[in-house]
Amino acid sequence: MKTFSAVLVSIAFCTSTAFAQTNSVDLSSGSAEKIIAGCKQYSQTTQQRQAIAVYDKGGNLVAALRMDGLGAGIMAFSEAKAKAVANWGFSTAQMEEAVKTTPGFADAPYIVTVAGGVPIFSPDGRNFVGSVGVSGAAPVDDAACAVAGIESAGLAAEPARN
Repeated sequence: MKTFSAVLVSIAFCTSTAFAQTNSVDLSSGSAEKIIAGCKQYSQTTQQRQAIAVYDKGGNLVAALRMDGLGAGIMAFSEAKAKAVANWGFSTAQMEEAVKTTPGFADAPYIVTVAGGVPIFSPDGRNFVGSVGVSGAAPVDDAACAVAGIESAGLAAEPARN
């Protein structure tokens, strides 16, 4: 029980720290469109088809693209990944790891345990501004696509390290 409490406190602290730093920085629709374009270019370069969803820090859909030939379920999965990250402030790959070490975490709301959901930070990495969810390829490829899109928009996929 001590471990469970300690992990939850740690998760809550990390999440509250990420959200506390979001006071004045918002994800613009222009930045979201650049992320989509960067993800699309990455997908085409790797000869993959993916669905991409970009959410703001409040958990609202800003932009989305379902590439040709993909079903509605794949689009919904990309949205679920992005919404999970918008709500928790950290990647779905990290959620996958947290579920292994934190009893009960898998049952919390907005948990997705498949890579492909990535947080978006301001260019300096200090402000959490939103999230990207990508689905349609292998989870590692989905995550790489999300990072490529974020970086192509001049934003960061990792928080700043102090």
